[in-house]
Amino acid sequence: MRLFSAIETSASGLTAERLRLDLIASNLANAESTRTESGGPYRRKVAIFQPRGARYSFRDIFSSSFSGAPEGVKVAGVREDRSPFKRVYTPGHPEADKDGYVTYPNVDVVTEMVDMMAATRAYEANVTAIEAAKAMAQRALDVLRV
Repeated sequence: MRLFSAIETSASGLTAERLRLDLIASNLANAESTRTESGGPYRRKVAIFQPRGARYSFRDIFSSSFSGAPEGVKVAGVREDRSPFKRVYTPGHPEADKDGYVTYPNVDVVTEMVDMMAATRAYEANVTAIEAAKAMAQRALDVLRV
């Protein structure tokens, strides 16, 4: 039934956005971490999304619309952002090098907040889509009762 497929699609989006929000929270929590277990500063983490089923051609998309194959998004992985670290001149800091510079994580708080707002909006959109699908199912049941 296509109605349940719509709910499943939105549910996959909820799962993916929740992971994205968890990563953003981790990035913000470690925005000032100059030393990790691996020895260097914390590296920003980013979720990589990809469509479930990976149907890219028109033929695949057209045939899947009749077969009821699950749609949606999945998390293909989590990668570390390879952008350069920030170096700040702080000679009194315990982590300062011989020139007085401290290497801080590549986490930009403003970027993380913008990403958090986008992820929150996407999460809310998926919740709204699920609520709409549930309302349509309820209306269909009400029609059958009459």
